[in-house]
Amino acid sequence: MVWKVIGGLLVLWLVLSVAGAVIEGLFWLAVVGGVLFAATAAVGWARDRKKLGP
Repeated sequence: MVWKVIGGLLVLWLVLSVAGAVIEGLFWLAVVGGVLFAATAAVGWARDRKKLGP
């Protein structure tokens, strides 16, 4: 369930980043999408790492 949400968010942020890069006046959208993509990926990576444990 959590992975579906994280995957959905990653796709959403990727789409926002591409839209911001394609549409000239929306460069800020590309930056925000990129930051949110990186943050979501980091959270997913941390959750996976925590789940595996030592």
